[in-house]
Amino acid sequence: MKEANFSNDNRIAVIDGDITRLTVDAIVNAANEPLIGGGGVDGAIHHAAGPEMMEYCAGLGGCPTGEARITPGFRLAARHVIHTVGPIWIDGQSGEAGFLASCYRNCLQLAVENNVRSVAFPAISTGAYGYPAELATEIAISTVYDALAENSGIEKVIFCCWGSAMTDMYNRVLAQKALKNG
Repeated sequence: MKEANFSNDNRIAVIDGDITRLTVDAIVNAANEPLIGGGGVDGAIHHAAGPEMMEYCAGLGGCPTGEARITPGFRLAARHVIHTVGPIWIDGQSGEAGFLASCYRNCLQLAVENNVRSVAFPAISTGAYGYPAELATEIAISTVYDALAENSGIEKVIFCCWGSAMTDMYNRVLAQKALKNG
């Protein structure tokens, strides 16, 4: 896994790799509302965590779009999984940006509340939910960048991408954000 740091304080990194294999305090799951596991990163996380994840999630009562829930990591290297439900892309005029930003803010809030110092995010909503990757990346980086400026409790945020095209996009957007904020 290749890592690039562009934030001024090196608290944000971008890697190309498998989020289920990361040794961090928490990984974020791009979940569905009933938290039952699905395709993409959601299915991979549920599979790697083992059946205990499904049992635990069943008792949570779901998760509305934009919110987040935390569970143990079970068989994962990560101690926790923070599940968040991103918006389904409709037209960009239906509140999608606000919901997506809420996903990142709520995940980071749960991280702080649970003494999570390192957290890894996938590209929320960019798969089956159809959010345009460049727009989602800009929201993800901007929201995390701003949240870290307000909170010193989180030491490292990793954007874990799948594939070089997504990794390159995250690196480019992160570098632009870092330059803009000096």
